[in-house]
Amino acid sequence: MLTPVTDMLEGVGQVTLNLSRTLRYLSIGRINKGHVFHQIAAVGYDSVPIAMIIALISGCVLALHAAEKFAMTGANAYVGALVALATVREMGPIFTAFAVGARAGTAISAEIANMKVTSQIDALQMMRVDPIRYLMVPRAIACVIALPLITIMAEAIGILGGMVTARYTAGIHYHMYLDSIWLTLDLYDIWVSLIKAAIFGLLLAGISITVGLNTRGGARNVGLATTQATVWTAITVIVSDFFLTWIFFGTSFSDTL
Repeated sequence: MLTPVTDMLEGVGQVTLNLSRTLRYLSIGRINKGHVFHQIAAVGYDSVPIAMIIALISGCVLALHAAEKFAMTGANAYVGALVALATVREMGPIFTAFAVGARAGTAISAEIANMKVTSQIDALQMMRVDPIRYLMVPRAIACVIALPLITIMAEAIGILGGMVTARYTAGIHYHMYLDSIWLTLDLYDIWVSLIKAAIFGLLLAGISITVGLNTRGGARNVGLATTQATVWTAITVIVSDFFLTWIFFGTSFSDTL
């Protein structure tokens, strides 16, 4: 009965170990820059469309609900603030991580899993090439760089989508919407959002590659590994977001009580 729990703990340990080895290679400068740029293009550029679509729709839906309820209480001036804070603090980093995980994370895990079942990983080890340095380090750097960049674009798109929605559903003027954002949103919120995105990117790379490296069997197991990596990435992002939010915002809230 403890098998699922032990498997989960073993997986957490393997991801932690692989990430620590990745950070060690980064600290000594063992980086293939050409490979890094290729991975940034693969992770970032290919994930932008789906991330922008999700951000736009989520911003519009949030503004639609907020404008409807706030109009009933005469609090129209706070719609922009609500959309901006919710998008920058939570929805932007999380939805971007989900989008990149669904697009790039699955591709990474499938690629590594396919290399594992076709003995390409064994061939690298026979040539004394560490798979962590050759495969994980460039992808981890790419995810850490790409996710904050995509996140800031997604947040801008989500806020603009909310602005247009609020204007044509509740008649909230653009100036009122933008003024509430200017008065409420801090630079600290943006920095926290980018830090969250970078951490999510590191976790995404670690989980996707570790699951791929642990794949055994044939083509069917490659598909299972891809699914497993997607599920665990989503769960890890949600759990880590709670603790990051508590660290960055929970302590300041408790100090005011």
